[in-house]
Amino acid sequence: MFDLMTQKHKDQKLSLEDLVIAKGTYEKGTNDDIEEFVYQLLDINGDGIVGRSDLEAVLTSMLGYLFHQEYSKFRGDSHDEIVDIFINAATFTNDDTESHMSFADFRKWCSLLPSVRKFLGSLMMPSDPGSQIPQLLHQDNIDPSLILLRKEYAWHIGGALPQHELDEWKLLYHSSVHGQSFNTFLGNIQNDEGPTVLVIKDKEGYVYGGYASQPWERHAGFYGDMKSFLFQLFPKASIFRPTGANHNLQWCAVNFSSESIPNGIGFGGRVNHFGLFLSANFDQGHTLVCTTFGSPCLSKTHQIYPEVIECWGVVPYKVEKDRSEVIKGTVLERFKEDRHMLNMVGLANSSE
Repeated sequence: MFDLMTQKHKDQKLSLEDLVIAKGTYEKGTNDDIEEFVYQLLDINGDGIVGRSDLEAVLTSMLGYLFHQEYSKFRGDSHDEIVDIFINAATFTNDDTESHMSFADFRKWCSLLPSVRKFLGSLMMPSDPGSQIPQLLHQDNIDPSLILLRKEYAWHIGGALPQHELDEWKLLYHSSVHGQSFNTFLGNIQNDEGPTVLVIKDKEGYVYGGYASQPWERHAGFYGDMKSFLFQLFPKASIFRPTGANHNLQWCAVNFSSESIPNGIGFGGRVNHFGLFLSANFDQGHTLVCTTFGSPCLSKTHQIYPEVIECWGVVPYKVEKDRSEVIKGTVLERFKEDRHMLNMVGLANSSE
């Protein structure tokens, strides 16, 4: 960060003007300005190329800050595995010398990993790392080693959610504990009216799922809103939000006898061609390329056989204060501190 902010000076000294300009770009600039700044920040080696080693260094530092000692050794897994999961979502451009991440590659990577983009975009701002990671709550009689949703995964999924949904996530259903039953699943979550996070590990070892913004309720067709999304957790981490191509977000069919209404739960796509679908027996399903979320097949094969299924209820923060208490006054009056900083480097009147 220091080298990036002082790159125009040979004396390696940071002036107030450097600081104000950098903060202005990083905090108040356009999305393009901020992403260009962050992209340059990833060049740890300073060779003008963002390579895999740069990403490994950045992610190791980020995860170490967020998870401290926990992240380096969690349930016997190496921290290298988590770093690889995030890097596996990246696209690298190959040329005559070596593979590297172009700016276009970086922007695509950010869209798949909003939690990484959010973190890198807030390095100059005061933050509490704990506020970015939901607290995962479950009953004491559940062996933690059985749980799929590790904290790093929850942080990844939470990057696509508003802050008020990052307080507590409560385990509502786990197939290893409650039995692999659709009826038990619906029974366990029926009293929870908030959003849910569905996580699946199949027999190929792939882990993925979907965020359902609406409760799972019996419908004869698609329902839901554009807040839902699909995600991958292992062997790579990615998030796929709605593209707007259609409104086929959630599917929950129970006890229908028509073949045109398959019983089970799903996300996206169309009937019998879902982005993700679990049959009502909870013993099989499928995942296909899906225009609803712009998502690929989430597993190794289209046909999936679940090994573990779990569902978490999102417990949102209480609404803080009424919007009627918004600070009154003009924009210029409400941003006196920003104007004071600009004034110190002679830029205060440039946008009068």
